[in-house]
Amino acid sequence: MSVRSSEPGFPAAETDLQLGSEHADGVVDLLGMLAYAALSSFFRLSDAAAVAASLPDKIALADMAAAEYGHFRRLVQRLEELDADPQAAMQPFVPALDAFHARTRPADWLEELVKAYVGDGVSADFYRTVADLLDPQTQALVNEVLAGMDHSEFVIARVREAIIADPPVAGRLVLWARRLVGEAFGQVQRIATEREPLARLLGGGDSSQPGKISRMLARLTDAHSGRMAALGLGRPERRGSASDAATRPFRAVRSRAKGRRPSG
Repeated sequence: MSVRSSEPGFPAAETDLQLGSEHADGVVDLLGMLAYAALSSFFRLSDAAAVAASLPDKIALADMAAAEYGHFRRLVQRLEELDADPQAAMQPFVPALDAFHARTRPADWLEELVKAYVGDGVSADFYRTVADLLDPQTQALVNEVLAGMDHSEFVIARVREAIIADPPVAGRLVLWARRLVGEAFGQVQRIATEREPLARLLGGGDSSQPGKISRMLARLTDAHSGRMAALGLGRPERRGSASDAATRPFRAVRSRAKGRRPSG
C-alpha cells in the first residue's frame, strides 16, 4: 500500500510512502517497536491492577492497561495498512524490550507506580519528538495515541501521599526513576545501532549522524527531569548533565557497533 504525502520537508520521496523504501522501512521499524512496547505495558499494568490493594487503584491501573492495549491495536492496524506483517515488525524488538522489563522489575508498589508514570511520560515525549518525522497518516495516529496517554494524576497523588507519610522514600524513588530512564534510553540506543532503517528515520534521514539521536534523547531526559519535579521527587537536573547522560552511552554503543562491522 502507498500513502500519498505532499507535506513540505517530508523526508520520504515526494510522492508516496511505499513499503520497501528507506523511509517506509524506518516507519515500519518504529511502529513495530512502539507496538510491542504498548503490548508489554498492557501485560505489566494488567498484572499490577490485579494485585492493587484498593478498588480505586485497581480501576485506575486497569484503565491504564486498557489504554495501552488500545494503542497496541491502533499501531497494529497502521502496520497492516502499510502491508507490513505486524508480528514480523515487532519481533526484532522483543529481546531488547523484554530485557528492559527484566532489568527493571519493581521491588514494591511505589516502584511499580513510578515505572508506570515514567513509562507513560517518556513514551508521550518520544511520540511528540518523532511525530514530525512521519507521513501524515502515521502522524495522525501518533496524535491520536497521545490524546489518551495522560494518566499522571493518579500516580502523582499516590506517590505524594507516600512521601508525606515517609519522606526518606523520595530518595529511593528518585534513584529508581533515573535507573528506569537510563535503562530505557540504553535499549533505544542499542536498537538504533542494530536497525539502520530506524536509525535513519530518527536521524532525520541520515543513519550516520548519531549526534541527532543523542540530542533527541537529551531533550527527552530534560523533560523527564521536569516531570520528576512535578511528582515531588527533587528539582530538575541541569541541562548539561541531562545531555551528558543521554549522549555518553550512545557514543560508546555506536563505537562498539562500528567495531563489529565488516569492512567494505
